[in-house]
Amino acid sequence: MDTKRCYIAGAGDFCETTLPEAGDYIIAADAGYTALTSRGITPDVVIGDFDSLGEVPNHPNVVQSSAEKDDTDMMLAIKFGLLLGYTHFILNGGLGGRLDHTYSNIQTLAYLTEHGATGVLYSDDTCVTAIENGIYNFTAEEAARGNKIAVFSHNTTAKGVTLKGLKYSLENATLTNDNPIGTSNEFTGSAASVEVKNGIVVIIWGKL
Repeated sequence: MDTKRCYIAGAGDFCETTLPEAGDYIIAADAGYTALTSRGITPDVVIGDFDSLGEVPNHPNVVQSSAEKDDTDMMLAIKFGLLLGYTHFILNGGLGGRLDHTYSNIQTLAYLTEHGATGVLYSDDTCVTAIENGIYNFTAEEAARGNKIAVFSHNTTAKGVTLKGLKYSLENATLTNDNPIGTSNEFTGSAASVEVKNGIVVIIWGKL
């Protein structure tokens, strides 16, 4: 199962170049249903309270929640995918729009790492992921597609942070969540990596 992806579509800015691939399990989170079906993509399941969509969709697999709930529709979709055993998540339509939803979707990335999974949020010009006690590698080709990168501590402190292949490098540094020192770093065109030994860091990259 861990070689397959769970693809979740939200109602935010949709990345046209990040569409489901063959074998992906596809979840529409509320109005993410429209984002998919308008592009000729049929999700495997539709989840949400459907306040954004405005109606319960005509789909054979619908999981409807109350509008008064603790989880966002994106989080409900993520938990559903985790229950099915998926560990690699592609989240499209989770950036842009309302700032509170964008921020909550970034928090869901940390939730995924804490549950042994990985996730990447995509929009047309920005990608976001989170790693815990690990390393994220960028190939030279990936680095060439983006110009900026930022690294932030999700925890109070993230220790043993090492940045390689970037304009501003770090070696075994400590980042805190009240000092945005990781803003506006740059790729150099070569392969790059972000590593954290103790804690969770959020990585944002693209045409920033």
